Amino acid sequence: MRTLYANFFIGLLALFLSSAINAAAIYKWVDSNGTVHFGSEPPANTAVEIISTKVAKPQPLPEASASQKSNAKSETPSQEEIDKQVRKQVAQEQEQLTKQCTEMRIRLSQLKNNPRLLTEIDGETIRLNEDQRQERIKETEQKIKEFCN
Repeated sequence: MRTLYANFFIGLLALFLSSAINAAAIYKWVDSNGTVHFGSEPPANTAVEIISTKVAKPQPLPEASASQKSNAKSETPSQEEIDKQVRKQVAQEQEQLTKQCTEMRIRLSQLKNNPRLLTEIDGETIRLNEDQRQERIKETEQKIKEFCN
């Protein structure tokens, strides 16, 4: 167990040292033909520019002016307006659910009270047999139990 920790520590140390070694300077120069070159070693007797590989820290965003803040506040809906919208949406969803439940109860009543039911499958009208009718009764009862109670 001790050697496992030692090996892990050595591997971690090697990783950190390798990144420091790979951070060598990058040089930029222009040759006699006017071609720009980049490299890790500068050529002899040529003017070179050292390219910085450090990443600049991001600057904080400037503060918004007072007029911009007041405009942003006036565009943002208040909590009361949001609550009103949510209540309206919930009422609409509840109304739609009530309508669907009524339709499912009517369908269930038709399935239970009419042994001769016709249905259309792939554009063809067929009569449901008793097993198919009982299966649809169970499915409809399950949906009513799940969504309407």
